[in-house]
Amino acid sequence: RPAADLLALDLGEVLHARYERDLSGEDARVLRGALGVGTEAPPLPETGVAAAVRLPRLDLGAWRHLAPQARHAIGTVGAGSPGAAGGAPSTGGFSLLMPNQISLRTGELAAGGRRLSSVTLDLRRQPALAETVWRAQVKAEQGEGWVEWRQPRDAAAPGRLSAHLARLDIPASDAGAVEEWLEEAPASVPALQLTVDDFHWRGRALGKLEIAAENRAGRPGVREWQLDRLKLSTADATLLARGLWSAGQRTSLAFDLDIADGGRFFERMGAGKAIQGGKGRIEGELSWPGSPLSPDPGELRGRFAVTLGEGRFLNAEPGVARLFGVLSLQALPRRLLLDFRDVFQQGLAFDTITGDVALDAGVARTANLRVLGVQAAVLIEGSANLKSETQDLRIVAVPELNTTTASLAWAALNPAIGLGAFVAQLLLRQPMTAAATREFHVTGPWGEPKVERVDRVAAAAASASSNPAGKAP
Repeated sequence: RPAADLLALDLGEVLHARYERDLSGEDARVLRGALGVGTEAPPLPETGVAAAVRLPRLDLGAWRHLAPQARHAIGTVGAGSPGAAGGAPSTGGFSLLMPNQISLRTGELAAGGRRLSSVTLDLRRQPALAETVWRAQVKAEQGEGWVEWRQPRDAAAPGRLSAHLARLDIPASDAGAVEEWLEEAPASVPALQLTVDDFHWRGRALGKLEIAAENRAGRPGVREWQLDRLKLSTADATLLARGLWSAGQRTSLAFDLDIADGGRFFERMGAGKAIQGGKGRIEGELSWPGSPLSPDPGELRGRFAVTLGEGRFLNAEPGVARLFGVLSLQALPRRLLLDFRDVFQQGLAFDTITGDVALDAGVARTANLRVLGVQAAVLIEGSANLKSETQDLRIVAVPELNTTTASLAWAALNPAIGLGAFVAQLLLRQPMTAAATREFHVTGPWGEPKVERVDRVAAAAASASSNPAGKAP
């Protein structure tokens, strides 16, 4: 009998297979092979098995279900073919039938709830002893670059995914599938080393993305996903963060947001054209139940500090930029026909915005948020509910700002002093400025706030009686 043969299998236009086998031993052993799915089989490689796949659409989930049947069919053909010695191929030889290099071209690739369009993928298994390593060069409408997957021999151990992509676009239609995948326990999420030069998420261009994360053992028998580095960089702002996704499926994140152009950054994040300019920093810590990609505004806890300067709130409707509607003060003169309407006609310019915000179960509270500028000083204390998008705020606006008023406003940074002491001291030290000062109580939805004028003199008298002048600055 011959020492080797070539086994050919053709199933219409669906599958073409060519295997060169060694027949010198007791069992036939595959030396090399080529598979064509939806196309002719490629030339036989030097070693291993090469596959070419050309399909209008490919569902990897469906193929995973078909794979055991396909292996059985090929094994049966091998057993009954002429020249096969000793019956069916051995398990060791049979494993060589699986490709170690794949060339894929498809109009649509479905995998794990996601769909990629116009896909070109070249995948190769790399030589490695301690782990299984696959490396792919991929190009699709949604992104392109290289991806590498490393799986330890211990199948229960988490794998490692590394990638460098020139671009990646995850639209809103696919973002849900990614979030659902991350809703699983952290043990199922691989270690990650990812760089995306041009990252888009839910239609927003977020710039360059860099992630470094490890799947590590926490308490005995518990896995945790530790985010060592998250960096998002645009010309407008740079976000640096690190955190932990624990086995109780709670995410904790410490972040530092360096803002170069607040107007462009907040517009990029979906707030509309609510602010012009503004540079500074927002830093703090946040936590929420669930995965890193699914923060629930109604469950946020933590705190952050804001320092911004050199900007202006624009004449945007509160419904367009709800988070800035109150700060811009546009809603106040429009509803109350106050006499300083012309001061804010072009939007409130600010030299600085500073303050601290604490969050508990989605309710944000501040006792020292200040907006200071040449036009005015605005001091805010109260709360905002991020889930219901409602507010309960006390606002003091001083249209005529001078050195003494600015000094008092800076002193009001201390939450122990508060707005009551500020108004009382303003009455005592700057009665002319106090006459132009307005105080408001703002409640209701962000988009349609209810604004009530507060009797400043009565409020100041009450504050003065409860906060003696000796305790004020």
